Amino acid sequence: MLTMIGKRLMFAIPSLIGVVIVTFLLTRALPGDPAAYFAGPAATKEAVEQIRKKLGFDKPLIEQFFRYANDLAHGDFGTSLTTGQPVATEIRNRLPASAELTLLGLIVSIAIAIPLGVLAATRPGSWIDHLCRVTTTAGVSLPVFFTGLVLVYVFYFQLGWSPAPLGRLDVFYSAPPTITGFYLIDTLIARDFEAFRSALSQLILPATTLAIFSLAPIARMTRASMLAVLASEFVRTARASGLSPATVIVTYAFRNAMLPVITTLSMVFSFLLGANVLVEKVFAWPGIGSYAVEALISSDFAPVQGFVLTMAVMYVLLNLVIDILYGVIDPRVRLEG
Repeated sequence: MLTMIGKRLMFAIPSLIGVVIVTFLLTRALPGDPAAYFAGPAATKEAVEQIRKKLGFDKPLIEQFFRYANDLAHGDFGTSLTTGQPVATEIRNRLPASAELTLLGLIVSIAIAIPLGVLAATRPGSWIDHLCRVTTTAGVSLPVFFTGLVLVYVFYFQLGWSPAPLGRLDVFYSAPPTITGFYLIDTLIARDFEAFRSALSQLILPATTLAIFSLAPIARMTRASMLAVLASEFVRTARASGLSPATVIVTYAFRNAMLPVITTLSMVFSFLLGANVLVEKVFAWPGIGSYAVEALISSDFAPVQGFVLTMAVMYVLLNLVIDILYGVIDPRVRLEG
């Protein structure tokens, strides 16, 4: 297992280097001039050039890249021109908000999609099978921002059941002492149950939006994988041996059907990292997605580069976790690794 993990990490290094290069080049290729943006519309050409020289944008592109790579090697992601704060600090402060939202949305979708897919596979043609098909079709068809806006309109504007979509906590509550950065956990540690209720109520709609978006591929893959396994020879043999249907499904079929589902989970999580950007803007969520969008609008390169690199590292770590889960579920993967 350790050998397999070491190999995966070695393969990840060229990918991260490629992400750094491509991100640097793309941010420089984007329309807009940061120096002109921060100088203002009334600035003279000389003032814009002075700001450009101060920011180092007058240097050759290759020199800018090596300076950026050297800063990254020392853990320096640069400084945001819009906030004046180090990008690493901003990402560290905002990442728990994005992680809490993404993980909760993924957990909710898994809790619904996997049982739904299993039930649909074991009862083909039934009402729950049709429900699974309708749910997956709706989840794939609806854009994530549209789903979020509909939920806000129905549950906040029309019914008044949900709080205003304005961040992680109601304005009447203060943030708990930072321990994990996850408000649901930190409020419980601080025994501030009112703040916990407020944090949970603020999370429900954005997490539901992400859950609806990610539910479709998980449920569809679970159903397809379970159908394939239930039709296999070893499952028929287990049934012929007199084992109960629950034992056959849980012990034999479900475990063997999980490998493609786990692969789907890794892809879904990467999709959620992208969808998170839109959901954070809809619900005014103070995560790294909204931070990157605001920086992109103002042609602030450093936060955009820091955001993309952070997402790439998270994706690499996620794939490493998936490989470990593969080895736990199927020992043959460890031998091949």
